[in-house]
Amino acid sequence: MHIHILGICGTFMGSLALLARERGHTVTGSDTNVYPPMSTQLENAGVTIEEGYLVKHLQPAPDLVVVGNAMKRGMDVIEYMLDTGLRYTSGPQFLSEQVLQSRHVIAVAGTHGKTTTTTMLAWILHYAGIDTGFLIGGVPLVNTTDEHLQQVFAHSSYLGAEKTDDDTTVPSGYFVIEADEYDSAFFDKRSKFVHYRPRTAILNNLEFDHADIFADLNAIQTQFHHMVRMIPSTGKIIMPAATISLEDTLAKGVWTPIWRTAVIDTTASNTSKNDRTLKSNSDWQAELIREDGSQFQVSFAADKEVAVIDWGMSGIHNVNNALVAVAAAYDVGVSISTACAALSAFAGIKRRMELIGDVNDVLVFDDFAHHPTAITTTLDGAKKKLAGRRIWAIIEPRSNTMKMGIHQDSLAESAALADYTLWYEPAGLEWGLREVIEQATATSDSIINQQVMSSVDTIIEHISTHAQAGDAIVVMSNGGFEGIHQRLLAALRDK
Repeated sequence: MHIHILGICGTFMGSLALLARERGHTVTGSDTNVYPPMSTQLENAGVTIEEGYLVKHLQPAPDLVVVGNAMKRGMDVIEYMLDTGLRYTSGPQFLSEQVLQSRHVIAVAGTHGKTTTTTMLAWILHYAGIDTGFLIGGVPLVNTTDEHLQQVFAHSSYLGAEKTDDDTTVPSGYFVIEADEYDSAFFDKRSKFVHYRPRTAILNNLEFDHADIFADLNAIQTQFHHMVRMIPSTGKIIMPAATISLEDTLAKGVWTPIWRTAVIDTTASNTSKNDRTLKSNSDWQAELIREDGSQFQVSFAADKEVAVIDWGMSGIHNVNNALVAVAAAYDVGVSISTACAALSAFAGIKRRMELIGDVNDVLVFDDFAHHPTAITTTLDGAKKKLAGRRIWAIIEPRSNTMKMGIHQDSLAESAALADYTLWYEPAGLEWGLREVIEQATATSDSIINQQVMSSVDTIIEHISTHAQAGDAIVVMSNGGFEGIHQRLLAALRDK
């Protein structure tokens, strides 16, 4: 079958394209936002990518058009598709029908940490010898001599085990999926994860985001509860303890057993009352051995086994991601010790505090953070892991929610842990980022050394002039950021 994907270079749709290719379909696609690493993955897999959304890309007619959620009525290609009666579907619906049927689906949902947690869980299962399929909204980093793991995690999706009955090959076994709450398509405004019907669900956190499609937090909670309604009573829900927004969601009704998790800081001289409460109210605990989260102990109240994760990751957010991943793996039969051994060998994923260069002891990291909470947790982990280095944060407010200014009052505070922060204000931003940051720095003693610049060239020039040996630069954006990463490394080398 010939499938054409509109919006193929998005992280979800690109991963979907790879699965369709793996099922033996001919896959083409079109997009206006083509940049690595997704574009590179697709080209290497033999997927033809065409620039723009043009009617001629649907001539001759494909057997099926998979419509990305960036497509809108009024676009020539969409009107042509509807007028000519081409067969079409959404990405999540295609995935549900072609890949997820008959599988034990393990869905990872939440405002933050979906990609990282999904990758961790898929890594654990393959490390344990379980040939699970997966779809991740990012590209895994692989640092292992194991040829199977190298092959499986070379891409952001993998079909996994299949079985053949009566000359029909169908997917089987487990499938781990990043369960996004964004809407499915212009003709299906339900969240993507409603299509997945998970048996095991991780609800990692829940905050207000995607203001372009959700009116408020309650609207997102409603979508989360739609998914909760589908989880069978023999399944499992795994979530951090004392997360009010999630508890309020489950108060609408829950029919599935719940495991609650908690991260306990035992590196402090005295365990706080809050930590003691979390420990008593949780089924799973991660107890920090190192303050930066690079080493911690995992335990489960119903199992005497205790194991340690000692890895290259950092940050309390990643400790939580690891803990829920270990719990989900345990739910499908992986021991705590095996799961912790797997994560001790976990290299991470691209664009999540990924070290992309070291120029004369100036470290440059690429990170996907694009929400105030993610910015804060990323910088907290960086400060602890890179103690002794000055931290520069370069931030592009690129997400739709950021562009609308929904989080503007918390932006400056979110970057307060950085020693220096450079905000990028692109042309056409509908609210005054410069005014917001200047007001915050003028009224708060904790917010210092933050500047707003309207040119990537100016940012690069400023950094290359002022950065010193021993500094660390964290670039945060959910887009290509005008190629700033390699341009900055080149400027530092020239210096």
